[in-house]
Amino acid sequence: MEHIIRHSRRIAIAIIGGLVVLIGLVMIPYPGPGWLVVFAGLAILATEFEKAQRALDYVGGIYEKWQAWLKRQSFYVKLSAWAVTAIVVVMTVWLLNGYGMMNDWFNLGKDWLYSPIFS
Repeated sequence: MEHIIRHSRRIAIAIIGGLVVLIGLVMIPYPGPGWLVVFAGLAILATEFEKAQRALDYVGGIYEKWQAWLKRQSFYVKLSAWAVTAIVVVMTVWLLNGYGMMNDWFNLGKDWLYSPIFS
């Protein structure tokens, strides 16, 4: 019986941790806590899986190196990084028809605001 409980716990942690990591990966290009969510998911997985702990250590090291590199860069490189983030956000809102909904709400009559996916 104890083996079944241990195995069930391990499966539950794998599912929950895996979902948290996937959600975090989707969130990375957007402003907010994407990397924090990835690290949280890996920490959940690391409670049961040694490879997840190694991945957490490795990814954490890469993240720290990226932050240190970005901190050393000129204003224009930092501005470019923020611009890429802004473009990703604007394109996502457009593709998910966020601007199309605003077009309808405010009766703007701008057909280009509609997403090509939801047209």
